[in-house]
Amino acid sequence: MLFQDLNRLRQIGVIAARHGFGEWFERAGVWRLLGRREKVEVSAETQRASTARRFRMLLNDLGPSFVKLGQVLSTRADLLPGEYVEELATLQDHVEPFPLEEVYTRIRESLGSDASELFREIDPKPLAAASIAQVHRAVTLEGDEVVVKVQRPGIAEQIDSDLAVLRSLARLLEAVVEETSIYSPTGIIDEFDRAIHEELDFVHEAANIRAFLENHRNRPYMTIPRVYEALSSRTVLTMEFVRGVKVSQAQLSPEDRREVAGHILDTSFRQLFEDGLFHGDPHPGNLLVLEGNRLALLDFGVVGRLTRVMQETLVMLVMAVALKDSDSVARILYRVGAPDSRANLMGFRNDIETLLGKYLTTTLGEVDSRSLMRDLLDLAVRYHIRVPKEYALLGRASVATEGILRSLHPDMNVLEVAMPYAKELLADRYDPSQLQGGLMRTLLRFQSMAADLPTQLSQILLDLESGKFSVTVRAEQFDRLNDSLRSAALVMFLGLCACGTIVGVFISFAQTGPWQFHGLPVLGLLGLALSAGLFGATFTWFLFGKRFGKVRVSRWLGNKKPPR
Repeated sequence: MLFQDLNRLRQIGVIAARHGFGEWFERAGVWRLLGRREKVEVSAETQRASTARRFRMLLNDLGPSFVKLGQVLSTRADLLPGEYVEELATLQDHVEPFPLEEVYTRIRESLGSDASELFREIDPKPLAAASIAQVHRAVTLEGDEVVVKVQRPGIAEQIDSDLAVLRSLARLLEAVVEETSIYSPTGIIDEFDRAIHEELDFVHEAANIRAFLENHRNRPYMTIPRVYEALSSRTVLTMEFVRGVKVSQAQLSPEDRREVAGHILDTSFRQLFEDGLFHGDPHPGNLLVLEGNRLALLDFGVVGRLTRVMQETLVMLVMAVALKDSDSVARILYRVGAPDSRANLMGFRNDIETLLGKYLTTTLGEVDSRSLMRDLLDLAVRYHIRVPKEYALLGRASVATEGILRSLHPDMNVLEVAMPYAKELLADRYDPSQLQGGLMRTLLRFQSMAADLPTQLSQILLDLESGKFSVTVRAEQFDRLNDSLRSAALVMFLGLCACGTIVGVFISFAQTGPWQFHGLPVLGLLGLALSAGLFGATFTWFLFGKRFGKVRVSRWLGNKKPPR
């Protein structure tokens, strides 16, 4: 580590100790690495707080990079327990806006021209200031009203520096703190690294906006701001200004509320099951109500993507939950997840059965889907099943959308409104008239399997009757044992040959024969040389007879393939 990294690590250690995490730093050997232990008092209020709340307070006190880490983790219920995700979702950026002069500097460095050559005016007062970027209203030279998102100076370098410290700290914690093994600190830091660098590159967000604009082109109730390509880059993003009111602040009549709620539900279903591209953070601040009860979506830094297979899996998962089929729920989550090791599927199924029995005691419309989703993901994490991040992000987006819907129209029967979408979805997926329908593909596969099955069974029975059926079992341990036995047999054979040759040499030297060399029998000298060669070969094989020797021996002994 560099000196500045050690200094930053000391700062992190002191703040962590202040929030009650000093023991972890002690067990990880951080204080030994730094050369001294910092004495920090933990307040009584901190001691009374839950671990999740103390973790949120810790990230808040560590600064912008760590606040952003918490915000990223709040979208990843597949990485942290639900209580941590809920706490981190309350993290807000509290940063001072940077001066307008620096905004002009960033625009000039990024776009290659002075701001005065690109914009007619830029509002000195920012609309919003966050840890990553700052947003200003502006007017283009053509007179269009826009918003300009400008990346905070030095934020990329600061995040890279903090990431280096965090990665080193994560490795230390994983090595010595057993409790961290379930949640993999290094895996969390790697995910944050990927997510934050995507967010730092505004080109990704611009591409997301263009994709949403294309998908919603034929949905008149939805507005997506367009990107001004000539005024955008990796660190500057210029978008159309949308005039509207946050959905949480809109003054709407009961009829208007129902209509807006219907639009939100419609766009949510369309994003999931038609587009395969959904907004990952649809909180009330990113959803505006425009004239005519139209909607506008903002902030496309976090989006999720679902493949066709993911969409079909999602449908099966929802149906399995609705039917309280714990076995199917367990198998679907196990199949789509990435188990770190062989999971206890029976225990996983039993826990899911208990969970469904707890939440599905009333009608589906009254189910607390927020808690059900959180507990399902918690179970997957506990059983070391890494659910793909798209599903975790979808869970968070669904919970946020459900909260908005209930605030707009508390009496809305979501199932009743959603039923036409479900019927349309099932008709599209399982329409036999469409060769790409899921049912047609399933029937074709089943028909092919059913046609081949009698022939394959007949072949197996004939082989059994004629004695040609054999089962081959391979195990790496048996292969290694076989190799060791072959090597030992060869060593013994060479050793016996060498011993026999030595006996013959002694007999030759004891007798006088017609062939002499300097008074010594020629046969005895040849036997002596042969025995020395055999002993040398045996010793060499014993020391160096690894892969090369085994391959040669296998060929000599008639093996078709060299041993592993």
